[in-house]
Amino acid sequence: MASHTTLRAATVVCTAVLAGAAPAALAQAQAQAPSPPAVVRAAAPSPSPDPFESLTADQIGDKAVAATQSATSVRMAGRVVSGGEQLDVDFSVNDHNECTGVMKIGGGTAELRQTGKVTYMKGDEGFWRTSMTSQGMPEPQIDATIELIKGRWLKIPPGQAGTGELSGVCDLKALLADLDKDEADRSGLTRGRDGEVDGTPVATLVKRKPGGETTTVSVSEQGKPYILKIVKKGGEEPGSIVLSDYDKPVKVVVPPADETVDISKLDQGVPA
Repeated sequence: MASHTTLRAATVVCTAVLAGAAPAALAQAQAQAPSPPAVVRAAAPSPSPDPFESLTADQIGDKAVAATQSATSVRMAGRVVSGGEQLDVDFSVNDHNECTGVMKIGGGTAELRQTGKVTYMKGDEGFWRTSMTSQGMPEPQIDATIELIKGRWLKIPPGQAGTGELSGVCDLKALLADLDKDEADRSGLTRGRDGEVDGTPVATLVKRKPGGETTTVSVSEQGKPYILKIVKKGGEEPGSIVLSDYDKPVKVVVPPADETVDISKLDQGVPA
């Protein structure tokens, strides 16, 4: 599943240009008598100061990455392409390796929760069939496995073979560390027009690569310069991710034991 690679590919840049707006001039009073007293219209609010006015685009990118990496939790929601597969994700993750969320791939949907280093997944048939087919499992084995886990949570203990990438989805520090793996991706940025993400004013930084690949990242102009949105066009992993709910608690509910199936028992051929 697309965790580190997709997010790193999407989050190589950050922030935007201030949308220009001039304050409105005072309206002239009507001077003819015996008309009513002249009416003066109040000036429109001045645009907010640009918090990044003295910084280059690359410097804004550095500040955005540093701020985002300091977060204790974040929600990531959007659609990306990885390995030719379209993946929709909506996850909340904290810095204690806890997460909860939903993913959709190949027409199937799965919920994922992780707490205490144990991961729980509950998928519909479409999700499991797509996932197991991509791993090369034979059809009879897929059918038998789906029958065993239908409507139940798959319990995956830490260290389970083949689940390293899955656990990485809930590793906030590792996900955010990807922002700094290739500093070259944060050089040569240009600043675009300012905008908004869910009502928050943002600056945008744009990174253009040979071949038409473009990554645009929106950075908050209010409070900490967190990255709020990443849009990647062109290349092999296009997509869009919105980041929100920074530093908010992530509540993970452990599924009831009678609704779970331990993956190690499946490996041993035990039904539950």
